[in-house]
Amino acid sequence: MKAERKDLRNIAIIAHVDHGKTTLVDQMLRQSGAFRANQQVAERVMDSGDIERERGITILAKNCSCVYKDVKINIVDTPGHADFGGEVERVLKMVNGVLLLVDAAEGCMPQTRFVLQKALQQNLSLVIAVNKIDRPDARVKEVIDEILELLMDLGATDEQLDSPMVFCSGRQGTASYDWEKPGEDLVPLFETILEYVKPPVGDLEAPFQMLCSSVDYNEFVGRIGVGRIENGSVKVGQEVQVCDWHDPSVSLRGRITKLYDFKANGREPAETASAGDIIAFSGIADVTIGNTLCVPGMVDPLPFVKINDPTVEMTFAVNDSPFAGKEGKYVTSRQIRDRLQKELLKDVALKVEDSATTDSFRVMGRGEMHLSILIETMRREGYELQVSPPHVLTHMEDGVRMEPMERVVIDVPETYQGTVMTALGARKGILMNMQPMNDRTRLEFRMPSRGLFGYRSQFLTDTHGEGIMNTIFDGYNAWQGDITTRSSGSLVSFETGEAVTYGLFNAQGRGTLLIGAGEKVYEGMVVGYTPTGDDIDVNVCKTKHLTNTRASGSDDALRLVPISPLSLEGCLEFLAEDELLEVTPKSLRIRKRILNHELRMKAAHRKK
Repeated sequence: MKAERKDLRNIAIIAHVDHGKTTLVDQMLRQSGAFRANQQVAERVMDSGDIERERGITILAKNCSCVYKDVKINIVDTPGHADFGGEVERVLKMVNGVLLLVDAAEGCMPQTRFVLQKALQQNLSLVIAVNKIDRPDARVKEVIDEILELLMDLGATDEQLDSPMVFCSGRQGTASYDWEKPGEDLVPLFETILEYVKPPVGDLEAPFQMLCSSVDYNEFVGRIGVGRIENGSVKVGQEVQVCDWHDPSVSLRGRITKLYDFKANGREPAETASAGDIIAFSGIADVTIGNTLCVPGMVDPLPFVKINDPTVEMTFAVNDSPFAGKEGKYVTSRQIRDRLQKELLKDVALKVEDSATTDSFRVMGRGEMHLSILIETMRREGYELQVSPPHVLTHMEDGVRMEPMERVVIDVPETYQGTVMTALGARKGILMNMQPMNDRTRLEFRMPSRGLFGYRSQFLTDTHGEGIMNTIFDGYNAWQGDITTRSSGSLVSFETGEAVTYGLFNAQGRGTLLIGAGEKVYEGMVVGYTPTGDDIDVNVCKTKHLTNTRASGSDDALRLVPISPLSLEGCLEFLAEDELLEVTPKSLRIRKRILNHELRMKAAHRKK
């Protein structure tokens, strides 16, 4: 018989990028006494990865819990970036309610819409928190109207439209029921969660049944599955059978060797767990997201959202440049393949296929950022590889070639509005909506995903760093025709050696340099870019011809223009079709696919 677990609440925090999810979770953990009074705790404690801390973004959904009035609240902190949307969809299967966070100044953004739509489809209880009400540019009244409009737009039920609203400042750790009277602590938020989020319901007497909603990997215990128990209970050492809603052929048997309960922001070993609990378990090597764990002989898979297909692909290959193997620890195709297979164990939105050659792999993901974070992670672990420019994945429908589209929402000061509209128009963007907000304008476009490759850095230049751009996948459309993205050509070194000031000084007259004096270069390596669209070969290793003539002024110091090296994303955006990016633990080098100048010219001639 189904019963409610009154001592338990499971909620997910969903919001757009930078609306303050992780900061609010921090305060919830602190104020519920999850940490000792004298415990040193880092800011944004849930962002545990190095890359997450540096970029200030959440990449993987994290579980934590706090206790308020003897009720345990399991909180799942989800990512806000569209590239990690696969994380959000499946996390919602674990919870009964969502805390929707909306920034009091920015209002409803594309990702808010995306995650809210998923939550409404699963009929979850909704608590709305308008966050950052202490911002000087907060416009709380308008944002409340925007939220209600969005709910109506997404076809919310009357009950969902009556969802409670709380006004918070995550940074100060306060919440109140009235936005004009700031609160003193988060008690109003905790009270609202207890009152409005339904407790989990499950049948404690029924056979054990649990859906695996996310996986983690640990060198010592192997694969760790995370999910919520639907029915029954489980204990360490119990035998289970694995099945899958979408794939009837899945049939594994295994034994649960360890169970973990989530306490504060860590895990604690547990002996048993019952319906409604969110737990982690280990012992089943091949368990994956979407699998259901049942009692052997009583197979009953739980339905699960199919994860969206990848939209972008890159080729990862063994580094074969003249400097290969000098900086990395792992350089062979076997090591790269093993690392990519290991990544597949915990990232479901990723796909890896062998390509035509034995030393390269097709890696497909949900966006440029999704793949660049994988490259950055591998690079930090000591891998050396080279990657091709990103391409979109197309498919045929009724004889028509279909390509992925993006919905792009841009907030810019009015002065730069024209520049942005011109740039996106050239990249096949169609303006869908435009609304003024104080002295800024919000523009909404729909455009092909490939039109955005390489646009982010141009966008920051065009808007003098003041623009905000957000994108989200928006279905497929017929192929939109050719798009010219990069207007600059490359400065290519035609000698191997060390760059010297004299050679660089002569080269900087032809374009903008990306390397400085003393850096090692090889033939075919890209050392800068030109304003014209053509590639120019330069000799940056050229030294001054020595003579015994001394003329006044001939030996004045040569001044080089300071360089600004490209980041990993900048390099990927910069790559032309005939170029590759060499990634090593210490360097990022852009190079031509064909290094030799003569062979490259012949290949270009044949192509024409």
